Amino acid sequence: MSEKAMGQVFTMPDIHDYLEEILNTMNDGLMVVASDGTVLMVNEALLRMTGYGRQELLGRSCTLFHCDTCEGERIGSGGKWCSLFVSGSLRNKRCFIMRKDGGYLHAVKNASVLRDKGGRVIGAVETITDISELDRKEEQIVQLSRLLESEKGFHGIIGTSPAMQKAYDITEKAAQSDAPAIIYGESGTGKELFARAIHDLGPHRDGPYIQVNCAALNESLLESELFGHVKGAFTGATSHREGRFEAANGGDIFLDEIGDVPLSIQVKLLRVLENKQVERVGDHRPIPVDVRIITATNRDLPRMVREGAFREDFFFRINVIPIHLPPLRERMEDLPLLADAFLSRHRKKGRRIQGLSPKAMAHLMAYAWPGNVRELKSALEYACVLAGEGVIQPEHLPPHILRPSASFTEPNLPRESLYGKRGPSLPGPRDKRQELIDVLRQTGGNQSEAARILGVSRVTIWNRMKRYNIDLKKVIAS
Repeated sequence: MSEKAMGQVFTMPDIHDYLEEILNTMNDGLMVVASDGTVLMVNEALLRMTGYGRQELLGRSCTLFHCDTCEGERIGSGGKWCSLFVSGSLRNKRCFIMRKDGGYLHAVKNASVLRDKGGRVIGAVETITDISELDRKEEQIVQLSRLLESEKGFHGIIGTSPAMQKAYDITEKAAQSDAPAIIYGESGTGKELFARAIHDLGPHRDGPYIQVNCAALNESLLESELFGHVKGAFTGATSHREGRFEAANGGDIFLDEIGDVPLSIQVKLLRVLENKQVERVGDHRPIPVDVRIITATNRDLPRMVREGAFREDFFFRINVIPIHLPPLRERMEDLPLLADAFLSRHRKKGRRIQGLSPKAMAHLMAYAWPGNVRELKSALEYACVLAGEGVIQPEHLPPHILRPSASFTEPNLPRESLYGKRGPSLPGPRDKRQELIDVLRQTGGNQSEAARILGVSRVTIWNRMKRYNIDLKKVIAS
C-alpha cells in the first residue's frame, strides 16, 4: 500500500470537533476557568455533582462553590487570583464544595494552569472526584469501630475522653478499698453506673448490692427504709422489717442523692460508719453490719456544710475517696460514641435507624446538654420515634436542641467540691471561637494541622469556621 493510501486510511478528523463529547464521558467533574476565576467550560459530570445547570455556571466566578481548598489557596496567592497560578498545579487535595442546594460535596481536586504558546497563563483546568461514597464507607467503619469499642467500655460506661479515663482510674483504685467513696456529678452523668462499677470491681463483688434513692423518701420513710423497724414502731408497722443496711450485709450499699438526707438521719448514718452497727426504728438492740458505703450527689456539699444544711463530721466521713464525673459538655468528643451506642440499642429493638446525618450530628455537638447523657439518650429516643427509619435529620431532633442558646442555663454546680476552689473554666462559644482563631494563626491557616492540634477532624474545623463566621483570610492577615 502506498504512503498516500495509508495516509488516507488513518487520517483522523480534528479532535477539537469532538472535545465536548469526550469530556462528557468522564465520571469526574471538569471545569476550565479563566485567570480571574471566571468559569469557561464544565462537563456533564460536574453539573450532576453540583446540581447546577450549564448556563448557571458559565461566566460566573468559581467562588460560588465555596471550596475550602480554593479559599486557602487564594489566601496565600501573593497578589494573584489564586496561588494555583503561582505553583502551577494542585494534586490530590481533599475539599468540600457547596452544591446548588446548599449541601456540601466531599471531593478530591486536581488542577493545573493552562498556558498559551508563548508561556503566558490564560486559565486553569480542574478535575473533581466525588468521594462521598468513600466517606460513607469510612463512616460505617468508624461507627463499627466505635460500637466495638463501646462493647469493651468500662463496665457498661461509654466514653474514651481524658476526663473519663481519669474517672475510670480513680474508680478502679477506689474499688480496692473499703473506705467510703463519694461520686460527684450533675444529674444525668451516670453516677449510679460508677457506683455499680465500684461494687463489681471490689472485694464485696460476690455480696449484695443495694441501692437507695435518698431524695425519693421523706424523713420517716427513709429512716425505716435504711435501718428497718420493729412491729408497732409506728402506725402501720404491722410486722418486723429488715432495713437496707441489713440486706446489704457483706456487700455494698449505694446512697444516691446523699445531699438530700435530713440532718437527723445523717447522725444515724455517721454512727453506722463509725460503729458498723444499725438499730431498727423502735428498737435499741444494735445489729452488726459489714457494709461498704458508696454515696453520690449533684449538690455542693462544702457550701451546704458552711450553711449548716449538712453535718461537717458526716461530710468528712463520706468524702474519703471523691470521684468527679465530667458533664457531657466537657467531654463532647464522647458524644458520637454515645450516640452510636444508643442508636445501636434501638436497632436491636427492631427500629430501622441507620444513623445521624452530618447536620443532625452538628446540632448535637453544638448543644450544651444541661441534662447530660440522660438527656442525650432521651433526645435520640425522640428522634428515632419521629424518623421511624433511615437517617435521623435535624427536623427529627427535639426542637429545643435546634435552639441551644435559648434552652441552656448554666446549672448551680458543686464546683468547689468537684474541682477545688476555682474549678476548670467552661469554654463558651466565644472562648472556642478565639481558641480556633489562635490555632489557625499558629498553623498559618492549615486546617489539617489545626485539627491535629485540637484533636478533632478537619471537617469539624471547617464546620466551626462556618459556625463562628471565621474569615480565614482575615485571620492569617491579622
